[in-house]
Amino acid sequence: MAGSIHISEARTILNSHRPVSFSAWTSRGEILEARQAVSLRYDYRTGTRNVKLLPSGEKRKIRECLIFKINDLYVYL
Repeated sequence: MAGSIHISEARTILNSHRPVSFSAWTSRGEILEARQAVSLRYDYRTGTRNVKLLPSGEKRKIRECLIFKINDLYVYL
């Protein structure tokens, strides 16, 4: 699959604490598209990740398994 990465590579990108863009599904089934977001913390037990959206300063908690695109590369499990 061209233009795709494994979830382990996506975790490495997110753990680098550099600004990334990502797309993820929300709990209501909508798509969250974040540009210039930084991962703050990952909770292994719940599988959630705290991210900060740099343009607005908003902090969000997302489930890592619901991220389907990072830096325009599709994420597969």
